Amino acid sequence: MPVVEAELAVDKARQIVDSYGAERSSLIHVLQDVQSEFDYLPRESLTAVAEQLGVPLAEVLRVATFYAAFSLEPRGEHIVTVCVGTACHVRGARGVLERLQNVLSVPAGGTTEDGKFTLETVNCLGACALGPLIAVDGKYYGKMTAARVEEVLEEYGVARNRAAD
Repeated sequence: MPVVEAELAVDKARQIVDSYGAERSSLIHVLQDVQSEFDYLPRESLTAVAEQLGVPLAEVLRVATFYAAFSLEPRGEHIVTVCVGTACHVRGARGVLERLQNVLSVPAGGTTEDGKFTLETVNCLGACALGPLIAVDGKYYGKMTAARVEEVLEEYGVARNRAAD
């Protein structure tokens, strides 16, 4: 992260901590607000949060890495989440995931080179009856098939490969 961005990350983190009264019990809320600000948790912000709350950086990192909602790496403009839990798996989630990886040219856990998409997997999206299930920016697409992947991604600016249909 360039120096100017690092300074911004520290300044914003300090403002957020101040808004919670620098209470140690507000750590998760602080991290949520920092992530909302930057779309991930910059290292400089985490260090500032730890110092200002008076907690070890290791504790802040433990919380930040425990919850799947937090990311220590920049994420794409659109988050594509594939459920790979049992109900979705037995209904074909693996094929849906493979098609997404192919179309977006990114492995699960990665972000496209242009920064438009991050592809993630989770063990459950909480709508097993709709499986296989994907979510794009929190919008659910149930009964998903590999053949429908590009149809869904068209809504987010990915040109459809008609030859693949």
